[in-house]
Parts: sequence; structure tokens; C-alpha cells
Amino acid sequence: MIDEVDLRMKAWVGRIATEAPVYLGVPDRESLDRGVCLYLLELGPAPLTRAGKRGALQFTVCYLVTVGAETPERAHRLLGDLVFAAMSDKELEVDLSPVPAALWAGLRSVPRPAFRLRVQVRKEKPLAEVRCLSLVDGASAPAPLLGRVVGPGDVPIRGAWVALPELQLSTRTDAQGQFHFPRLPPVESLGRLEVRAEGEMLAVESEVLATGTAPLIIRMPVKEE
Repeated sequence: MIDEVDLRMKAWVGRIATEAPVYLGVPDRESLDRGVCLYLLELGPAPLTRAGKRGALQFTVCYLVTVGAETPERAHRLLGDLVFAAMSDKELEVDLSPVPAALWAGLRSVPRPAFRLRVQVRKEKPLAEVRCLSLVDGASAPAPLLGRVVGPGDVPIRGAWVALPELQLSTRTDAQGQFHFPRLPPVESLGRLEVRAEGEMLAVESEVLATGTAPLIIRMPVKEE
């Protein structure tokens, strides 16, 4: 995932500094003389959302951006162009705080004007798998399908969406987390059961479904508040 961000950032620089080569290594004499250096400095947490939580499966990468050119004036102009372009991009965060002298010493590089650029790295969250599925009774005689959706600590989840896609049936859980399909057609298989709640999706395959008077207990892998 980070390598994809590297390519994206190189392309971004290329649109601004059309004739300058882009380097991803440590700022050195080669990039000091001519070019833009994007040095991957560190990784960090994703920013907080409005709800005060960090998004799932994402973090930030921080690049140290330095510029070199044939003359100091051209290097300074290009550096300013990059800063303003980054400030105009809503997916980039510019950090203009001073670069500590200890960092330059650690990189064994000559101190120079620079800024830090932070970019989010995201990965789609995989669909949740069945964590715990239990039947109070193993009866499998044809009957309405009853169930209950709970979260951590067996706390009922209200308003969870429960569906049997192959039968085109769906419902929502009540305040006690219960759902009920009162009329099921006479079919050999109900297909899989899908449950969606609090941003998670859980699929129960037909092999583990059963009908009867006892409820089906489904525990969703949702995070506690």
C-alpha cells in the first residue's frame, strides 16, 4: 500500500515540477544539486473523525520534502510551488514546523529548507466473518426463523438489518435485538443469512442455519464504544 502512495506522490510532484527528477531516498548531494526528494520519514496514526474515533485500517505516512536546482532562486521557487500545491490538496497535510538539527545529523545530510507532507494510507476493511454462532436447540423442522443479534457482552443490537437474499426477505431487529421471519417458503435451502450492524457485515452460510422455535443467536464482531 505504501508503494502505491510513493507512485502517487511522485506523479503529484511531476505535475508541478515537470522537469525535475524525483527521488525517494535519503536527501543527499544528488538530490541537493537538482531534483525533488521525498524521503519517507515516519508512519503515524490516522486523524480522528468528527465522532472522535480513528477510521479503521488506515494510517498516515510522512515525507520529508527537499528541493535542489541549478540555482538557489529556482530551488526556492520550486519549493514554494510545492508547498502551495500541497496546501490546495485536501488529501495532503502540510507541516511547516522546523526540521530538528538532530534529524539532519542522523541523515548525514546538509540542512536545507524543507517541509513535511502527510498522506493517509487506506485499505478496505474485509467483511467480518462469523465469530460465534450458536443454536439453543438443534431442531431443524420447517418453521419460522427466529433469531437474536447481539454485540460484545451479549448486548442486544437494535435496528440491525437481517436478510435472506436468495428469498428476497429482510427485516430489522427490535429493541431486544430479535428478528423474525414468520413465513418461509418450502425450499430445500434458505441460502445464506446476512446481518449488517454498526458498519459490520456478517454472513451465515446455509449449512449452519436451522429453523425451529428456539432463536438463532448471532454475535456481531462490533467494537465497543
